[in-house]
Amino acid sequence: MLLGLDLGTKTIGTATCDAGWRFATSGKTITRGKWGRDRETIGALVKSRDVRGIVLGLPRNMDGGEGPRAQASRAFARNLSEAFALPILLWDERWSTQSAEAAMIGQDMSRAKRAQVVDSHAAAIILQGAVDRLAGGVI
Repeated sequence: MLLGLDLGTKTIGTATCDAGWRFATSGKTITRGKWGRDRETIGALVKSRDVRGIVLGLPRNMDGGEGPRAQASRAFARNLSEAFALPILLWDERWSTQSAEAAMIGQDMSRAKRAQVVDSHAAAIILQGAVDRLAGGVI
């Protein structure tokens, strides 16, 4: 099982995929705190879902460059790797939040409901992109 994470400044969206790496499903949205609290919450997910690897969104600029948010994600990935001794894949997350938002608007979801779940839906888009590539479905 893989765990997808969309790291924000205030929340962390989560998603998981099935054991066959076919379908990513959005999970819960975690309210961020200090690293120790985030580590405990993610650790509980890792244990309960028998996670074998983590896909973390890497927020690149539209020109492919990296800014402060990408560096923060890289630091978070290092902390995850040390905390859980799991492989961490950084995955380009450009357009993931916008894609999630557009899909929810298409489902006529209210703005308030979208705000509550957009990060977990973005995590599912990030994870789906990674598993499609890893499983050879999309190049």
